Amino acid sequence: MTPQDGWTEIADVAALTQLLGEPTPMVRDKARHFLTEVDMAWLEASPFCVVGTASSSGEADVSPKGDPAGHLVHVIDERTIAIAERPGNRRADGYRNLLENPYVGLLFMIPGRGDTLRVNGRARLVSDAPFFDDLVVKGHRPLLALVVEIDELFHHCAKAFLRSSLWEPTTWDPEAVVARRAVLAQRLERPESTVDELDLYYGPAYAGNLYRDPVA
Repeated sequence: MTPQDGWTEIADVAALTQLLGEPTPMVRDKARHFLTEVDMAWLEASPFCVVGTASSSGEADVSPKGDPAGHLVHVIDERTIAIAERPGNRRADGYRNLLENPYVGLLFMIPGRGDTLRVNGRARLVSDAPFFDDLVVKGHRPLLALVVEIDELFHHCAKAFLRSSLWEPTTWDPEAVVARRAVLAQRLERPESTVDELDLYYGPAYAGNLYRDPVA
């Protein structure tokens, strides 16, 4: 990357630590290597997570995953979890990364909660297993599952959510500044379609196909 005039760049761990300081012993040592009952309850209640991966050459990807609470994650044992994969846009960027580099970072969220559960581990892709029966939604089994062997996990505090007011309805006005999905798609991805056509595509039928047809 080209240096920028007027920027002060942090280029080593010592400089980073000097700026941010050392974590307290409680924060430093809170990572665990297995799920507790509290962690399992969190996973059961979580309908959404983000999955971070990187290829062998370092190309990174972060992908959202969502399902009804209780159907997103299956706990295999205290060191292993599985996340369901549903029909999507077929890019599979993160899964392609994992075939090269198994390390994965996960962030599990519960709507309305500012704290989150972070899980780091090593993953593999499984196309079928008996536990798929526990991940059926609306009669549809997962296409595959991301099976993660946990290296470490810990709960993360709510400061980012509090600063952003993410769960405060008074701050929600999703189309005030950024155009709705149909307009974005027409401008950036599908110029051959009209906005009216894309409004129809992203309408009720779109939600009705979440577990059947590939969607963008």
